Amino acid sequence: MRALEPSGIVRSMRCPACGALEDRVVDSRTSEDGASIRRRRQCERCAARFTTFERVEEVAIVVVKRDGQQEPFDRCKIESGLVAASKGRPIDSDTIRAIVTTVEDRLPVRSGQVESAQVGALALEELRQVDGVAAVRFASVYKAFDDPGDFEREIQLLAEPPNTGT
Repeated sequence: MRALEPSGIVRSMRCPACGALEDRVVDSRTSEDGASIRRRRQCERCAARFTTFERVEEVAIVVVKRDGQQEPFDRCKIESGLVAASKGRPIDSDTIRAIVTTVEDRLPVRSGQVESAQVGALALEELRQVDGVAAVRFASVYKAFDDPGDFEREIQLLAEPPNTGT
């Protein structure tokens, strides 16, 4: 495998057995989760076989808060908010982790930045599908409810059928 380094120099994958830079790919397979490619390689000099993995380099997600402050995306913050909203509700930790993963996967991060409101909206959308009471609790913090009318409006939204885009 030849890789172009930032300096413009072309380098190959070094054989772990003899150090040669020339090899050929014998087999390529995508991992089960689709996050990486496993390649079996064979050195052209010593015929040793070795395995390499290719993964997409993840972009660090930066969350832009309402006040303009920026901070790195932190799964734990979403998870702790969901745990607090779900206290006393029949929601297990696996379900909460699955919601956090879904939110993270759905974040629109083309620029590497996402607004905190988008993160909260995605978490609320996923939580609504699991437990309405926990969703209203989560919304009360995420949307900074000021009065009982805010709760009433959120319950009305919860009672509406989901928008299917048709």
